[in-house]
Amino acid sequence: MRDIPELGIGIGWRPEIADAVEGLSGVDWVEAVAENLCAGHLPDSLVRLRERGVTVVPHGVSLGLGGAERPDARRLADLAERAEALGSPLVTEHIAFVRAGGPLTASPALEAGHLLPVPRNRDALRVLCENVRIAQDALPVPLAVENIAALISWPGEEMSEGQFLAELVERTGVRLLIDVANLHTNQVNRGEDPVKALDELPVEAIAYVHVAGGVERDGVWHDTHAHPVTRPVLDVLAELRSRVAPPGVLLERDDDFPPASELAGELAVIRETLTITAHAGTATATAAPTATAATLSHPAAGVRRGTRPGALLVAAPIPSAPSVPSMPRQIRSADGTSDSSTDAARERLALREAALLSALVAGTPVPEGFDTRRVRVQSRALAAKRADVIAKVAPELPGILGGGYRPAFLSYAANRPMRAGYRRDALDFAEHLLIEGRPEDPVARRELTSWWQERAGSRPPRRATRLVRRARAALAGR
Repeated sequence: MRDIPELGIGIGWRPEIADAVEGLSGVDWVEAVAENLCAGHLPDSLVRLRERGVTVVPHGVSLGLGGAERPDARRLADLAERAEALGSPLVTEHIAFVRAGGPLTASPALEAGHLLPVPRNRDALRVLCENVRIAQDALPVPLAVENIAALISWPGEEMSEGQFLAELVERTGVRLLIDVANLHTNQVNRGEDPVKALDELPVEAIAYVHVAGGVERDGVWHDTHAHPVTRPVLDVLAELRSRVAPPGVLLERDDDFPPASELAGELAVIRETLTITAHAGTATATAAPTATAATLSHPAAGVRRGTRPGALLVAAPIPSAPSVPSMPRQIRSADGTSDSSTDAARERLALREAALLSALVAGTPVPEGFDTRRVRVQSRALAAKRADVIAKVAPELPGILGGGYRPAFLSYAANRPMRAGYRRDALDFAEHLLIEGRPEDPVARRELTSWWQERAGSRPPRRATRLVRRARAALAGR
């Protein structure tokens, strides 16, 4: 595996801020959500950035490397194609599961529409390692995997996050994408010390770093990517920089996009944090600057182990990660296939992940050992995210339903899992309403019927006969 190049300071490219990103000074590289790109028809903005020499990294969100199933070959091929079309030096994905059920559990397949945490145990690690190796073999460039934010914890975990990541790197040689906002999120939501995680994980394997904003409500930190970056997150970034000079640092923003001037300001604060920490590495502990009030109020995120408060930025200079050679992978069985112990681990993991996801999206009982309140909070958050995404994927639906859209969708999503992506979900939601004789307003019902008919295609969804009858009746009433 090739070494990761120096990337510099970057920002997440999104269509909503494409013009702003192109106009920002000092942006060395961008990251784009891989699933939103078509290799043969790249957005003009990304083409212009590439022509200017700006590196573009595709960031996958749907592989589900932490799931019990092996990575889908089509998804891997698409990710490889996008990396080649962009001339990218690496691709990234998440340590998460996004779907469950199916053949391994002889149960309906379930989609989360979200990144969910894997249990930090030997079964999950064994499966994750094999899935990462499969992905590495299918991709034309190095793979880096990201730690995720989580609201819920698995019962009976055997490793901390740092230990889990360290073993993953040792077994596969994969690079890491460390999200410092996610480390902070897990501190608030799960009581996990980000300093301990940084102490345990192999920082020399870091390909780059994510920085993002969030907000705390009722003691729960929501990793929204729609709020400014907070001081505690910057403190974790400084803590990481005191250990290693990461090849790249990137600002993520996915919603509620601010003016370009505010994005530029956040990038400036990130640069300042990195610069101050790097310069402080040559200082002595006695000459350390006084800690900020924000740092002192978040000691776990702001004080390096073995130092006193106020000595956050004191560390010896550390070389950049790319100078460290790639780590060798452990080899599978002689014929390159999975062994029986991994297959058994997949089956056990499949049952556990399916039970949790079913509780989150289908309203089934919460599995034993989980915090029921937290699972319900996560369930509501998943339904709210579905509603938000559907409103973007199918903006006609909120237009037709008006103020009734959101409560209707949340009621629908309470026990009806997403089965095949957001566009299919929008059609299923419309079908559900029409079967129930809704909306009550006949004009809105005719508009919804027409919307569904135009998009359902030649293969009607389930309960088609009942729906067609209702649709014909509605059309006849025009």
